[in-house]
Amino acid sequence: MSISRVVLAIIQAVCNHYACTVAPNPTPTKARYHTEQLLILRIAPLVFKACSSALHFILLFTISTATLHLRTLFPIMGSPSPISTSALICPFLPSESHPAVYTTPLFVVGVIAVALGTYIRLDCYRTLGHLFTFELAVEPNHKLVKERFYSYVRHPAYTGAMLIVIGIALSHLSKGAWLTSCGPFRIPGSAIAVCTVWWVWALCVVCSRAQAEDDKMRKLFKEEWVQYAADTPWWFLPGVY
Repeated sequence: MSISRVVLAIIQAVCNHYACTVAPNPTPTKARYHTEQLLILRIAPLVFKACSSALHFILLFTISTATLHLRTLFPIMGSPSPISTSALICPFLPSESHPAVYTTPLFVVGVIAVALGTYIRLDCYRTLGHLFTFELAVEPNHKLVKERFYSYVRHPAYTGAMLIVIGIALSHLSKGAWLTSCGPFRIPGSAIAVCTVWWVWALCVVCSRAQAEDDKMRKLFKEEWVQYAADTPWWFLPGVY
């Protein structure tokens, strides 16, 4: 149903906002490192903020499209929208009686992935405390954190970020989404192409940052980090990578 998709999309947008756009701490400018990487990778925080804004835009059109359908099913909500309004919201909708946006299993899986990724990232915020910044930086009293998710993998916050990336793509670049039913990705194959580029870019970002963090922590903590890396050999997923 359209209404269930709207509710879940709102939950997903809120999760993404708090996990990817609200920095838990400001980044100390003088303590930053790994600033020499390619610009396309260095702008990751800005890209995630832009993604959050895009989700709000998509959510607005999803709600509007769902409202068109509901007003047709339940006239008590008001008369159907003028043709011009319908064409603006969903120009490819054959009839307001046929929902353009609806809940699918892939959409639900995407929402769950974003919720799980958000939980992991917020837990990492809490575990690292003042050490967690969106830009890579070293604090004056930096320490090597090994608790909570950091006892299973060395970079769990990036695991959470990748879950969010995957979840958003599954939810909004699959059937039943506004982007694929009414928006620019109606063209066959376009959504898959965007997914591929999005995932490859995100994976390059997290791998580049994870390697830079490992190199910096190895220099700072020497034998302590070597032991930690031996005890926790995985970057993102235990037993896999």
